[in-house]
Amino acid sequence: MGKSKALYAFSFLALYFSFCTITPTSSTSLQDDFINCLHENTNVDFPLLETLFSPERNVSDYKEVLESTAHNLRYVTESMPKPGFIFKPVHESHVQASVICSNQLGFHHRVRSGGHDYEGLSFVSLMETPFILIDLSKLRQINVDIEDNSAWVQSGATIGELYYRIAEKSKINGFPAGLCTTVGIGGHIIGGGDGTLLRKYGLAADNVLDAVIVNADGKLLNRAAMGEDLFWAIRGGGGGTFGVILAWKVKLVPVPETLTMFTVTKTLEQDPETKILSKWQRIADKLVEELFLRVMFRVAGDKTLTLEYKGQFLGEKGTLMEVMKKYFPELGLTQEDYIEVSWIESVLANAGFPTDSPLEVLLDPKLSPYVKVYFKGKSDFATEPIPPFGLKGMFKKLVEENTSSMFMIPYGGIMAKIPESETPFAHRKGTILKIHYATISTSEDGISLNKRTKWIREMYTYMTPYVSSNPRLAYVNYRDLDLGANTKDSKANFIKAQTWGAQYFKNNFNRLVKIKTKVDPENFFRHEQSIPSLPFSKRLSSW
Repeated sequence: MGKSKALYAFSFLALYFSFCTITPTSSTSLQDDFINCLHENTNVDFPLLETLFSPERNVSDYKEVLESTAHNLRYVTESMPKPGFIFKPVHESHVQASVICSNQLGFHHRVRSGGHDYEGLSFVSLMETPFILIDLSKLRQINVDIEDNSAWVQSGATIGELYYRIAEKSKINGFPAGLCTTVGIGGHIIGGGDGTLLRKYGLAADNVLDAVIVNADGKLLNRAAMGEDLFWAIRGGGGGTFGVILAWKVKLVPVPETLTMFTVTKTLEQDPETKILSKWQRIADKLVEELFLRVMFRVAGDKTLTLEYKGQFLGEKGTLMEVMKKYFPELGLTQEDYIEVSWIESVLANAGFPTDSPLEVLLDPKLSPYVKVYFKGKSDFATEPIPPFGLKGMFKKLVEENTSSMFMIPYGGIMAKIPESETPFAHRKGTILKIHYATISTSEDGISLNKRTKWIREMYTYMTPYVSSNPRLAYVNYRDLDLGANTKDSKANFIKAQTWGAQYFKNNFNRLVKIKTKVDPENFFRHEQSIPSLPFSKRLSSW
């Protein structure tokens, strides 16, 4: 009996390592099985040197491709699982074939658009190895139709590329998406996607007209073919659950030729009783919806904390001056603080580019001022202002960690008018602000990781009395595995997911589960926080 167990263990390890290192099994490698299967399922050629990367075939290229858009360095350390190989489709039929072949060959897979997933779930599998990576970065075509006020954009394109292509054709059109211009459009929209225009036009997902998705059967579906249930689910239900999004058709929104921006910095000495921040909390979600006024909390090396109030207004300087004088004179803005810009110039400013940067920097993610870091983030939503004593305790916690980062953004405006059930993104009426916490470092070891992780979890615990509750809400695009995670082939996933699912989606989680069960009953598309399919015992009673 002991001998057979040992033989079984040896056989299992041999199989595992043969896949991870892509060595041949019998006469053909698993890689070759995949390649052969691709050829059988697509008529469009794919040059192997440009599309397939593995440690065996090209170690340096494999490493470069893997790390190219891995923005959280925590997930490319030596201890992290790596994909057996990476496939970069150059045609939509290659994605279809990849899904079909992964299914036929039993390959677990991850799909990466821009690589900004907070927990690295688009390119790392912690729950299931071995796995392969399908990288969509070569699928980045954008077609802007100004007459139709729309654009088709493939999932491998970045937000910055979309912004550039819109501005290339129009000075009075924009799109309401995020600030970080290197984020991939595919993953951004499927999680909701908020930005500086959300109070006027809502989320990126609120402005989607159509989409193209590859389902679990490898079929290519547009909105009409997928049906309204699935179209609803992919506009905020989170990535990696329902299929592979190949492209979005988005609605462009009108923007004035002139926008106005300002940044005002306050120290704690200038606001010792938190009167300015308290006022901001009371009014930021109630101001005119053309105004987006956020607060950044910055900790310096000497443990001093400053607050940056950053405003963006869809209109000219004179109008904004009147609004601020009437509703928020406590901020103490002077005429010199206001800067008039175009919409695309506001994009550059919000992304942190120098003021004299050419627009072309948006086309090259390598030119982004955001550097790759070791990162852990968490989120909250608040329905009422945090009292002064709560803010003072929050300040104290922030300066305990010199790698801490935090910001608050206001909701309200049109966000309060869109019903919670309109899309899976349910943080609408009653939400006054969203909070983002992070610890960010350019280097990391075991000691610093533990220290920083401990800090952000303590910060999150401290904030408990001041944010939403029952459930405590979170933003799915700020993925947080501390809330809970799926495990491989676990029948308990549905039960556990009801907790974090409600935090991300409120009551919309139940509808997401039903749609998932209908379109992907075998749970082919899965990761640590994908929407689970219903257990078989519950399916008949749920329909």
